[in-house]
Amino acid sequence: MQIRTLLAGSALLALLAGCAAGPTDDRAAAPEMDDTEVVYQGTLPCRNCDGIDLDVRLTGDEESASEERTFSLQATYREHPQNPPDEHYAGNWEVLGGTASDPDATVYELTPDGEGQIYYFLRVDDRTLELIDPQRRRFQNNEMLQLQRQ
Repeated sequence: MQIRTLLAGSALLALLAGCAAGPTDDRAAAPEMDDTEVVYQGTLPCRNCDGIDLDVRLTGDEESASEERTFSLQATYREHPQNPPDEHYAGNWEVLGGTASDPDATVYELTPDGEGQIYYFLRVDDRTLELIDPQRRRFQNNEMLQLQRQ
């Protein structure tokens, strides 16, 4: 069962497209960000390759106007048999309050400009983001879906 969850999480990121959740009204204040741009990086599991290198850059803070809170996301596939091109997304981010199991958790919602999937990252601590599902639930293999602040 854990393998299926791992594959589902990998597929979620690998596809980088799909149904986008509608807007939510349960926005909450984001924790202070020390820098203008905060960078998180990590390698996520991939069913058909050696991993997906993910680079997420968040600009702005909770005091910024919504249009000033931007992100860029780059996904690079390692040793994929089909050699897909790197994927780049940019857009705006918001802060949501709570997850399915922790109403006090902080979740970042990254919404790409144009087409693309909305991404949800749980703020585990000051240095760690974790990819979670659109219903704001953690995957069973959550430690493999974490990005570290650089």
